[in-house]
Amino acid sequence: MFYQCRKILAFTILLTAILILWGCSGSDSSDPRQLVISFFGAMEKNDQAALAHYLDLPELMKNLDEDYAVQADSPRVFTNPQQILEDLTGEGLTKRLWFSYQRIINKADIQGDHATVEVTFNDKEKGIAYLTKFGLHRVKDKDGNPKNWKIYSFRTFQ
Repeated sequence: MFYQCRKILAFTILLTAILILWGCSGSDSSDPRQLVISFFGAMEKNDQAALAHYLDLPELMKNLDEDYAVQADSPRVFTNPQQILEDLTGEGLTKRLWFSYQRIINKADIQGDHATVEVTFNDKEKGIAYLTKFGLHRVKDKDGNPKNWKIYSFRTFQ
C-alpha cells in the first residue's frame, strides 16, 4: 500500500512538473501572432531582455530606407541594438507613438519559415488607421533546424 502511494505521488509530481514546463515555454515562439502580442506586452513592461528575445536585432538594424515609427518624417539609423531596445521602451519615440494609438493585432499569414502579422494602429483623434505588417522569420538552432519566430521588420502602409 505504501509503495502504491509513493508511486502515485511520484507520477503526480512528474506530471505537474511537465505541465509547468510546458506552460512556461508558452506559445510565444511557435505562433507568430502570439509572439507579437507578447512583444507589445514586453514593450509595456519596458522589458528589454524579452524584446531582445522576440526581435532579430541585426536584421532590424539593416533597415536604412524607412522608419518603422508610424509618423517619422525621415528614417532613423540605429548604430547598435541597444538603441532599438531603448526606442521600444521607456520614453522611446516608437513606444510613445505606438502606445498613443489603439493597437489591434490581426491575423497572421504564415508561408513556410516566413510570416507577417497585421497590426492596425488607430489614431482616434485624427480618424486615421495605420496598417503595419510585422515581418517574422524562423531563426535556426545550432543544428540548422528552424526554431523560434523573430520579428525582423515593421512595415507601415496607410
